[in-house]
Amino acid sequence: MSSFDLNLARVFVLLYETGSVTATAETLHVTQPTVSYSLAKLRRHFDDDLFRRTGRGLTPTAGARRLYEPLQRALADIDGAVRQGDDFDPATMPGRFTVALSDLGEVTLLPRLVAAARARAPRVSFTVRALDVDDAEGRLRSGELDAFVATPVLTSHRTVRIPLFHERYVGMVAADHPRVRGESVTLAELAAEHHATVYGPSGHLVPRSVLATHGLLDRAAVDATRFSMLPYLLERTDLIAIVPEYVGEVFTASHRLRLVRLPFETEPIEVALYARHEASRSPSQRWLVQFMAEVLGERVSPAQLPPSA
Repeated sequence: MSSFDLNLARVFVLLYETGSVTATAETLHVTQPTVSYSLAKLRRHFDDDLFRRTGRGLTPTAGARRLYEPLQRALADIDGAVRQGDDFDPATMPGRFTVALSDLGEVTLLPRLVAAARARAPRVSFTVRALDVDDAEGRLRSGELDAFVATPVLTSHRTVRIPLFHERYVGMVAADHPRVRGESVTLAELAAEHHATVYGPSGHLVPRSVLATHGLLDRAAVDATRFSMLPYLLERTDLIAIVPEYVGEVFTASHRLRLVRLPFETEPIEVALYARHEASRSPSQRWLVQFMAEVLGERVSPAQLPPSA
């Protein structure tokens, strides 16, 4: 250890988590040549390439994967010991955060998030970007995003996935639907109706896959890209849509719609928060992740939301 600088451990952990010399340099407020020089020292010290350059950035070697957990844990312990004077105070400090949400997230989760922030952190503001699950992790690593919320399980050693809550799917129809009258719908009734489906970059694949499983995709009269159009479409037509239950509860609270039980069980989905590893976060980002996990992880009825939401 006498020949090993702990600053090199921080460079290693950030390179592992970001996969980028540029992002590591920006996080540490140093130049890219400084990071490259540190990487060269790390390679000599461990006698291992540690990272290989690919089209997706720096990919860790097997040796780097063995080193990451103990070095990351050691740095987290050190940071925890010295972080007391380096905290973000949301009551007195301004902060602007960029988060990515699907259109469902904007409709159902963003009001809760902003209402809680207005009460607890009045100097905090948000920039909201459209979620595209194909590039969200890359934008997170590059610093374009502070966090994002998604349903697909994205596995990457460079990001942390924090489960928020589970959702099941239900049917949603107009309150005065001419045929679907009860609290549930049979498979025969579902097959007789025409459907509205959503397919896009937000990653909600279950509704269409359920219809495909039961041979009902040809019953889709509308195939759109955003869930937020559904309440306006359904309350004026006789179409039926399959939606996450909490989303349906939000929509029925403000539109002439009803929810019905489906004639089959669907695999529950887990809504999760994604962020960079704690060692790669600024003090304000550490607060944001904890705040979002606390606020969005609590399932509440739409009727319980404050009027400002």
